[in-house]
Amino acid sequence: MSATACRLSGIEKAFGPNKVLRGIDLEIASGQITVLMGANGAGKSTLVKILCGVHRADAGRIELFGQPYAPATPSEAIAAGVVTVHQSINDGVIPDLDVASNLMLDRLTQPGSGFFVRSRAMRAGAQEIADAMSLDLDVRATVGDLGVAERQLIAIARAMARDARVLILDEPTSSLSATEAERLFALLERLRGQGVAILYISHRMSDIRRIADRIVAMRDGQIAGLFEGPTLDYEGAVTAMLGHGLTAADITIPPVGAPVLALNGLRLSATGRPIDLTVHRNEVVAITGLLGSGKTALASVLFGMQPAAGGAMTLNGAPYAPRTPREAIRAGVFLCAKDRASNGVIPEFDISGNLTLPFTRRHSRLSFLSGRSERARTGAMIELLGIVCQGPDDAIGTLSGGNQQKVMVGRWLAEPSQVLVLDEPFQGVDIRARRDIGHRIRETAADRATIVFAAELDEALEIADRILVLNEQALVGEHRNENVDLNRMLAEVSGLTAQEQTTHHMQA
Repeated sequence: MSATACRLSGIEKAFGPNKVLRGIDLEIASGQITVLMGANGAGKSTLVKILCGVHRADAGRIELFGQPYAPATPSEAIAAGVVTVHQSINDGVIPDLDVASNLMLDRLTQPGSGFFVRSRAMRAGAQEIADAMSLDLDVRATVGDLGVAERQLIAIARAMARDARVLILDEPTSSLSATEAERLFALLERLRGQGVAILYISHRMSDIRRIADRIVAMRDGQIAGLFEGPTLDYEGAVTAMLGHGLTAADITIPPVGAPVLALNGLRLSATGRPIDLTVHRNEVVAITGLLGSGKTALASVLFGMQPAAGGAMTLNGAPYAPRTPREAIRAGVFLCAKDRASNGVIPEFDISGNLTLPFTRRHSRLSFLSGRSERARTGAMIELLGIVCQGPDDAIGTLSGGNQQKVMVGRWLAEPSQVLVLDEPFQGVDIRARRDIGHRIRETAADRATIVFAAELDEALEIADRILVLNEQALVGEHRNENVDLNRMLAEVSGLTAQEQTTHHMQA
């Protein structure tokens, strides 16, 4: 049996009248990966913030390796060996600095590090950290110029360099490709072998099945279930998290309407293969594929953020070639971008300001913004999407991640569109919120064409009438969402033939 690294007893936390944690008892063992599951609002984030020194518990006791532990600041937690990689990538990196500075920042701020920075020594130290993580990056590159996945890996590598004894990871694979996620899992297995206690927060069943030694389910600020042993009860963990069993998504494919958007020989790059695709009114099409397959590039072309390398598009039979997002919005093509923290949420605005942001002119009279009109529209979206809040004037930062994502989706559902494009709309949300969002997207789809980009196959299967597979910027598969051949779809996603996919599974 593994030794206990961190023991929490009777932890309570409230914000005003809202009791967020209600007597949490939890042990995190050395040399084990403990997965923490919970719906948005279950209290996971508050628990993590107490462990990493952002919040103080109102009651209860924490022991770290048998000693009292109550960090007043994140730096105290790090000094004690408790290191957290947060879900928001920009919390773990400084975009304006280069990779080397990000990886070495903690060492540079230590006492005795000297006043002057020696660039060559710093780059050499950063390269050592990168090599240990198998991070294939130019340490001189500016982090802000890198992709989301690369920034996530840098944040994790920086955490590794802090000699963590307890490592907390909050949805670490949400922006990683399958290959990058596997690299992370290999690293976690090495750390587990070295005796590091790992608390891994995730909603992804593929992650949980791959690495979990134990599963702890939270619901309504309490521990709802503990699952361990040779055979983990994944369905039981989901039931404990939700308070009820998870039923399969019931997709009834409706008759499609007239063609709305057509791609004719569209190329995403000079070397990309031509894409031919037609999406109809009253149709939800999911496009899946690995990171780098072309999903985000295609979304950018549709929304006027980058030009196509070739081919043409039509919208309701007329030529469509937006040069800016404003032109796309005027034409009725809306995009809910992925990574809400970087591309969606305005922290300084309340819920109403965030939700109505692209359409302020529609809530204005004689150049004066009508707060009443904004709040009325926001109230309708709060009710439609089931956003848990006090009202439209709440600060967006007071909402859980799942409810913030509902606001981002509501932003684009609030006005009629010709084509609604949603790029990873379920990123970082729990199963319940995912079902809520998916249900509302389908419920409102009759008068538009809807395209959903989803990396996870189960997400695509839960929302789409038709599923398309992108691989290396080419459409390589199409599936009506009835009795889908999952082996064939997996082979298309991975770029393997069906025979290669079968052989791969037999060898695994």
